[in-house]
Amino acid sequence: RRSSDLYRLRKEGERTCAIMAQCSTGKDGSRRDRPQAAAGVSKEEPLGEQNSVLFPPTFSVSEIKNKQRRHFMFLKLKQEKRKEKLAQRKKLKKERKALGDKAPPKPVPKTIENQRISDETTVDPADEEVTFDEATDEFASYFNRQTTPKILITTSDRPRGRSVRFTEQLSTIIPNSHVYYRRGLALKSIIPQCIERGFTDLMIINEDRKVPNGLVLSHLPDGPTAHFKMSSVRLRKEIKRKGKAPTEHQPEVILNNFTTRLGHSIGRMFASLFPHDPQFIGRQVATFHNQRDYIFFRFHRYIFNSEKKVGMQELGPRFTLKLRSLQKGTFDSKFGEYEWIHKRHEMDTSRRKFNL
Repeated sequence: RRSSDLYRLRKEGERTCAIMAQCSTGKDGSRRDRPQAAAGVSKEEPLGEQNSVLFPPTFSVSEIKNKQRRHFMFLKLKQEKRKEKLAQRKKLKKERKALGDKAPPKPVPKTIENQRISDETTVDPADEEVTFDEATDEFASYFNRQTTPKILITTSDRPRGRSVRFTEQLSTIIPNSHVYYRRGLALKSIIPQCIERGFTDLMIINEDRKVPNGLVLSHLPDGPTAHFKMSSVRLRKEIKRKGKAPTEHQPEVILNNFTTRLGHSIGRMFASLFPHDPQFIGRQVATFHNQRDYIFFRFHRYIFNSEKKVGMQELGPRFTLKLRSLQKGTFDSKFGEYEWIHKRHEMDTSRRKFNL
């Protein structure tokens, strides 16, 4: 019975399309203008023309009362628009091919990125103030090659299997990193011990319902401390077409699209996790890509297939970060001074405004 009803609705929809086509075309198949009003018809016109004026001059799919028929007509109208758009695209492509070098430039599509609201804190590399701040901030000793990164990676209390595996895989891609479990210790007691043992950064992986959902990154000994929301975590086992396990070579680091003063500080914090001189023989790359204030992390190995083509293999793990707060100094949840806090109701009023 259901199939017969759908067949009947399809036939009624096709009949409605035929009526619409008769309204817009004449007997000879040529298209004519829509009538303005039934009262304005001349008496000298043939009977067929007078009858065609009785149909409504406009037709909208939303006027159809039957829900299933309205849905069917909407899909058919959408399909016709898609065909027209594809035909127009093929026509323009053919014209551009015929014109060759004289063809006009392609129009730039509008995206949220190129329609971004300009930020007054955007960093200019030639700015003297930015250069002075970089020479005197907490990461200056790393970029002056006075310190070597040494990372301590830990978790929340009693981590589950997925968080433990993610922590172990994270330690394989960050050179000179060590994994220790909390065992009920507070962060305020862990930080002094890290400073005494020469660690330069402390990384804490938080979890909720057995899934990693947060990252706290603290630069030692003077800070700053950043708190990120973590999502879309994929371990190596869950990545399709992955490469072999990463080697012990020091990877290259790519920091992409950190343009504001806040983003510049976050980018320098990520850069200080890795050694200065990458080992290019390993062909491994760690990428932090910022897009719409979401930081996407990927770990790849590139392979030279020929002189012109390069292949990529993702090694994993992968995850996405969203900055929640940036705090001065080391971790202090009660009396810490915050440089920046994400306030959703105040900062997320426009989709075209970004902070990083």
